[in-house]
Amino acid sequence: MKFIFPVAGKGVRLRPYTDNLPKCLLPLAGKTILDWILEDSLFLNPTETIFITGYKSSEVDSFLENKNWGKTRTVLQSDPQGLGEAISLALPYVEDNEPLLIILGDTLFEADLSILENAQENILYTYKVDDPSRFGVVVTDSSGHITDLVEKPKEFISDKAIVGIYYIKDTEMLKEALNYLIENNIRSKNEFQLTDALKIMLEKGARFRQASVYKWLDCGLEETLLETNAHVLERSNNASDFMQEGVKVISPSYIGKNVKISNATIGPYATIGDHCVIQNATVKNSILWDNVSVIDQEINGKIIHQ
Repeated sequence: MKFIFPVAGKGVRLRPYTDNLPKCLLPLAGKTILDWILEDSLFLNPTETIFITGYKSSEVDSFLENKNWGKTRTVLQSDPQGLGEAISLALPYVEDNEPLLIILGDTLFEADLSILENAQENILYTYKVDDPSRFGVVVTDSSGHITDLVEKPKEFISDKAIVGIYYIKDTEMLKEALNYLIENNIRSKNEFQLTDALKIMLEKGARFRQASVYKWLDCGLEETLLETNAHVLERSNNASDFMQEGVKVISPSYIGKNVKISNATIGPYATIGDHCVIQNATVKNSILWDNVSVIDQEINGKIIHQ
């Protein structure tokens, strides 16, 4: 199995935090968004992980140099024209009979990926949503097989939203479908869409099964990034080990390396990056990047970056 992680987006809604970093490398609970996504899936032992880069691609290249994630490759999407085009750029490095796991590199999730170890069909992960009109959704039959894919339905047909985790067993069919779209310049909203290629596969007889995501964690806005930070801290809290006179640490929180704290309260839901300085302050429900100083302040519900 090979992994494909599209991480070319500009993260416009998260400016100014994405002015110097791609969205996938934003800090969250002591790691980057990409760390959390990939490390939860590495037990599947990919033969190679392909990252589709674009915006701030050199930052992703530098980041990967310090990772021990097995064989990795970056492919540049220099003129982004949709997710379908992004995936097509990686497919020359994938054999026709080699399964693929495609995960969008900017959204965290909690799901059972172990079912993919012996999967014999294509699988799309979904999450039940209150307002399906905002999402692409799948329609399934009584056995859980997908019969249709619909983008932002105006009338209710399903509440199972596609979350950006795609297991493709029929890799050759995916190649053919994407090639057909691109060669014939078939676009939706002026872009080559992966969903359109999946619909072609369905029409040609490919079998897709739906699997559920337990938790879908959005990282697209400052407020949702903070909510996701809080959720992830609940399973990864490390700050209980930080002991210093005059410092109160309320779990769950994360405190990085070489942090200097005096006369302060940290947490709950605080992520403190490496080499930060915090004096006479309170920091809660917030993310401080590396090398941030907070002195004589109360920080609540903020992202502080350099």
